[in-house]
Amino acid sequence: MQQKWWEINPKTLADTPFLALYSDRISQNIKQLIAAVNGDVSKLRPHVKTHKLGEILELFKVYGINKVKCATVSEAELCAMHGIKNILLAYQPVGQVKQNRWLTLIKKYPEILFSTIVDNLEVTNELSKLGQSKNEIFSIYLDINTGMNRTGVEFKSNWDDLLFQIHELPNIQHLGLHIYDGHLHGTENERTHFASEAFSLIKEKLHTVEQKLNTKMKIVAGGSGTFPFYATAENVECSPGTFVFWDINYQINLPEQNFLAALLVVGTVVSKPTENTLCIDIGYKAVASENSLDKRLVILNDTNLVPVSQSEEHLVVENKGNQQYRLGDIIYAIPYHVCPTCALHDTVYVVNSQQAIQEQWTVLARKRKITI
Repeated sequence: MQQKWWEINPKTLADTPFLALYSDRISQNIKQLIAAVNGDVSKLRPHVKTHKLGEILELFKVYGINKVKCATVSEAELCAMHGIKNILLAYQPVGQVKQNRWLTLIKKYPEILFSTIVDNLEVTNELSKLGQSKNEIFSIYLDINTGMNRTGVEFKSNWDDLLFQIHELPNIQHLGLHIYDGHLHGTENERTHFASEAFSLIKEKLHTVEQKLNTKMKIVAGGSGTFPFYATAENVECSPGTFVFWDINYQINLPEQNFLAALLVVGTVVSKPTENTLCIDIGYKAVASENSLDKRLVILNDTNLVPVSQSEEHLVVENKGNQQYRLGDIIYAIPYHVCPTCALHDTVYVVNSQQAIQEQWTVLARKRKITI
């Protein structure tokens, strides 16, 4: 019987549960990403929150990707440690502690262009004063809310007035706009329609602002859902993150994007409590569990293994098929949501083209603090 792509040479298996990364498929996903922007890597600013891995950053550089987006100071520090030249913290630095951490990171790596987002004058004023006291200029993007209602200035509001006020603040360099529209779902046509509606209004107002200020501003926009739209838009840097590993959620809901599952949770059958149930060591400490039980993972070995309960270290599945399992059998599962799944593990195991584990990587930026 031909070996399936996910099956790992048993002589190289690690103790379960663990995360397996498939290096060939990761490389293929990066190539697919670059192809989507017609080879123009300057349009790419991938989000690192999915993988949090320095080795992936090194792989980005091999393909000419030298701009990234991140959500935590720890992720930004990891990027700086690996020599990424342009790092956007897409999380407004509120409060003295976070602002001082951000300043410390900027001072430590003066050769790197760091930027962050803001959505109000209060935080921007604080950064301005901190910059004046420490002889530092903070680069910022104005965060625009197109309907997700999580952060940002409402896109139909007079956000240009706020932008003009920010532009006058000392020690603040305003680079452009940040847009994240993760609230958009549905078909590709539906996502494109709603993204383009908001984007047209934003671009129109931004054009007027640029004329008044006699400057050209950048736009960092989108995530995985609207990546195909922004990939073809002018003057936009795209910020998908999940593409590097992909997951079941996006396989189902973003079928037009031809990325491959490249990260699996590997477990073991540890008990057979009844005739038709198996217990696997993939509890919710090993795979993201914010969704209902039917939306946490899909088992590749056998679609007839259906989850019926889960606890911290156990996953009970009902065997609705005829295939029999023994204690110690290995189970391979694609997570429904890969980003928080990766953040649950200290390390990942890298599977090579011969389907053997060749090395182990540390998920360093899952830590809230590396050194700063």
